[in-house]
Amino acid sequence: MDITITGRKMPVTNALRDYAEEKIGNSMKVMDIDPLTAEVVLEVEKNPANPTPARCEVTMRARGHVIRVDETEQDMYAAIDVAAVKVARQLRKFKTRVIDKKAPGAIVDKTAPVSELDVDGLMAELSADDEVVRVKELALEPLTEEEALIQIDLLGHDFFAYIDRDTSAVHILYRRDNGGYGLLKTVQ
Repeated sequence: MDITITGRKMPVTNALRDYAEEKIGNSMKVMDIDPLTAEVVLEVEKNPANPTPARCEVTMRARGHVIRVDETEQDMYAAIDVAAVKVARQLRKFKTRVIDKKAPGAIVDKTAPVSELDVDGLMAELSADDEVVRVKELALEPLTEEEALIQIDLLGHDFFAYIDRDTSAVHILYRRDNGGYGLLKTVQ
C-alpha cells in the first residue's frame, strides 16, 4: 500500500501528513486489496466567500481500476475525515462488485431514441463567453459494458467513454436524470 500526499498551493505540515496517512491508510487497510496506491492532494481555497475552502482529493488505483473521492469542508482535518469515510465506502463497493464478482446486472436503457442535434441552432445560441475552458486527454480502454458500469460508479462521473471489447467501437455510458444508465453507440 503506497500513499502519496501533496499540497496544492499550500505547504503540508508533518502533523497534517501523518493525519492523512493514518485516516486514508486505515480506510485502505480494511479492504486488504493488493496492489493499491493512493494519491492525496490537499488544497485550501483562499476565497473568503467560500464556506468550505478545504479540499481533499483522493485518487486510488487498484487492479486496473481508478477510484476517486473529492471532498470539501470547513477545515482540512474534517475534509480528510469525510474523504476517508468515502474511500472506505468506495473500496467496499469495489471489493463486492469487482473482486468478489457479485456485480448485479445494471439497467441500461438500450431503447431510448437519440434525437438529432440542431447544430446550427446550438451554434447560434452560443455567445462570445461560451468557450472551452478545460481540455482533458484520456486513453480509451477496451472494456465490456459491465466493466464500464463498474468504472462509472467507482469514479462518480456522469458519463464514461470506452471502447467495446467485442466490437471495437467507441461507446459512451451516461447516468440518466430519472435513474438508470444510457448507452451511446457509434454507428459504423
